[in-house]
Amino acid sequence: MGVGGYIAPRHLRAIRDTGNNISAVTDPHDSVGLLDAYGFNIAYFREIERFDRHLAKLRKAGESKRIHYISVCTPNYLHDSHIRMALRNDSDVICEKPLVINPWNLDLMEEVERETSKRVYTVLQLRLHPSLVKLKNSLPEKPSKKAEILLTYITSRGVWYDYSWKGRKDCSGGIAINIGIHFFDMLLWMFGRVINHEVHLSREREMAGFLELERANVRWYLSIDHQKLPEENRLKNINTYRSIKINGDEIEFSGNFTDLHNELYRQTLSGYGFGISDARPSIELVNRLNNSPIVENHDNFHPLLVG
Repeated sequence: MGVGGYIAPRHLRAIRDTGNNISAVTDPHDSVGLLDAYGFNIAYFREIERFDRHLAKLRKAGESKRIHYISVCTPNYLHDSHIRMALRNDSDVICEKPLVINPWNLDLMEEVERETSKRVYTVLQLRLHPSLVKLKNSLPEKPSKKAEILLTYITSRGVWYDYSWKGRKDCSGGIAINIGIHFFDMLLWMFGRVINHEVHLSREREMAGFLELERANVRWYLSIDHQKLPEENRLKNINTYRSIKINGDEIEFSGNFTDLHNELYRQTLSGYGFGISDARPSIELVNRLNNSPIVENHDNFHPLLVG
């Protein structure tokens, strides 16, 4: 679902590379010629209602015909509705991040899981990144003092972003969830629950704040503004900058991003995927960040805000 979007090709490759077949797709935009790389008998539907009807027909045709997994790559605000549609058609779900925008939608999703005995899985691929897994395994369970972390993520987006659904907070959830959800999930996964949080800057194209976690203090900055990139990146036409410093030491994790969906599919199809309970903490955190007042605590400012 949402095969015409930016992230769908990673899911298509993961389905193929894990030895599975793409049976049917839907997207209101019909620029989907990329499907020919994955087969010539893939059913395509512009209307979601016709796609739903097709799923129901296959479900009634028996186990060998029904759709076993549906990958949801639609706009963020449609995820919960499309997930429920998939579950009620007797399919498990693999949904792109964020699972939902609002945490209360997770409760209804869990109800439908119980009703249908099907599962919802989501894409938390940073938990599979080799460098980050190695880092997590090296961290002491009970450190003598909290780690000091500096997280910076800048990923350039043009003017189009502001005029698409991604630029509408009611549709995307804003950059904290649309751009930052993986990083907030990674921080909670590594350093424990949130004790305190502050928001120092909140604009359409950038956001910054501070998190006190069980085992770390985090100063974070997110942006989609090309001008915020380090000069070296701009000179080399490198449009993304990811940086995590722990106690002053840089953690390199720029590589392997395009391969992580394949690994996530392999683990999910083997029964070890990330579910609703895994996604909930970061979604609840971002909801709080999006509804927090702006505070000026210069002691906790990210360096990009200083001066």
